[in-house]
Amino acid sequence: MTTPTKLLPAPVIDETARLLTEHYVFPEIAGQLADLLQRRLAEGAYDVQGAEELARLVTADLQSVNGDRHLGLKYHADRVPPEQGAAALDSMRRDFGTSLGGAPRVELLDGGVAVVQLAPVLFPLDWAAEPLSAALTLASRARALIVDLRANRGGAPDTVAFVCSYLLDERTHLNTMYWRAGERSEQSWSLPHVPGARFGGSKPLYVLCSDSTFSAAEELAYDLQQLGRAVVVGEHTRGGAHPRDGWTVHPHLEATVPVGRAINPVSGTNWERVGVRPDIPCAAADSLDRAHALALARLAD
Repeated sequence: MTTPTKLLPAPVIDETARLLTEHYVFPEIAGQLADLLQRRLAEGAYDVQGAEELARLVTADLQSVNGDRHLGLKYHADRVPPEQGAAALDSMRRDFGTSLGGAPRVELLDGGVAVVQLAPVLFPLDWAAEPLSAALTLASRARALIVDLRANRGGAPDTVAFVCSYLLDERTHLNTMYWRAGERSEQSWSLPHVPGARFGGSKPLYVLCSDSTFSAAEELAYDLQQLGRAVVVGEHTRGGAHPRDGWTVHPHLEATVPVGRAINPVSGTNWERVGVRPDIPCAAADSLDRAHALALARLAD
């Protein structure tokens, strides 16, 4: 049981505003948001009793200017470590062991169509390489593959490239990330070699999405869609294309600030706010059956 920590909103707001100014990928908007937070603080809008309520109010204000869903003040019921990024890693570690390393379902459906579910996140590659390789290698012999991202809320860009490497034949430019720090751009490519066996770049591939699919999971769907490699089936995704970092600003509060933005080499843009548009729109609950039917029809041809 955690011991409640006294909430003083001013230091939390001051530190959050500082982090925005120094790190947010859009400096002009960072200035607007920092001013907004300080104005709301002066008005008494953040004079609340609990950290959870403060997190809700501040997040709403942070997302009010440009709708960036990676921007926020996140509440953690358990005390979070002070190190940068540690809060998110702690949360991921709790999910890793209960999800078979992020591949909780591998199944063979009728007609030789495999399903690989990737959830709840795409874990850091140094954790996830072994379970993902096992799942994707097992599915590599299928005649068609369905990758289920309906319950995936994001994760690591390096893991996106790792998964894509099993679904392509040649080394391929997947994405470019612009980072505010150093104003540098970094390209993401599929790997020339992978552990195990590839499904490859020619057999039918479908990706399932829902309105909960977010962040790195959206990148996986978007990259494969833009390359013409996969058919996306399901619902419009949430629309978050800005990788973020997290800073502890109170023992139960983490400021999450996007520090980069994605630039797809095919579209020249990304899925921020607009989400990934499905090629075959349908309810998420119906998308597996729909993709299975599409795969069987294509295989019959």
